[in-house]
Amino acid sequence: MNPGRSRSSVALLAAALVLVVAAAAPLPALAADAPKSEPQKSEPPKSDMQTVFLVLLCKGPNWSATPTPESKAIQEGHLANIGRLWKAGKLAVAGPLGDNGDIRGIFIFRVETIEEARGLTDSDPAIKAGRLTAEIHPWWVDRRILPEAGKYCESVEPD
Repeated sequence: MNPGRSRSSVALLAAALVLVVAAAAPLPALAADAPKSEPQKSEPPKSDMQTVFLVLLCKGPNWSATPTPESKAIQEGHLANIGRLWKAGKLAVAGPLGDNGDIRGIFIFRVETIEEARGLTDSDPAIKAGRLTAEIHPWWVDRRILPEAGKYCESVEPD
């Protein structure tokens, strides 16, 4: 955890993500599939669960709220990279957070390994420039909840 970010902000983000996922889930189906008092395993259950990689994009050491020609160019590169990752079928969801806190946005990757998620995250111009840093977390989620990578808002082609 970044020292500048409180546990409460991380807990709030986690709670919000759980609420979004829970709101989209077919609750009776999920309840029927849930294991009864099973100990935590090192891999997701074989049911409809899958591991995706949740990336918290946080303010980096070179973060500034003041717009400059350089920061605008980095942001344009960041958005182009999101489009590239989406078109490549790696990125399921990406977007900014609206509270102007230390966590600036998220990526959710549907890839096989955390190393691949880290490589894709590290390819982002805002990460390279130090405007953002990334925390990458494996996240077990029902595969029916999230869109397939590259299918999010299929009717709207990203730039």
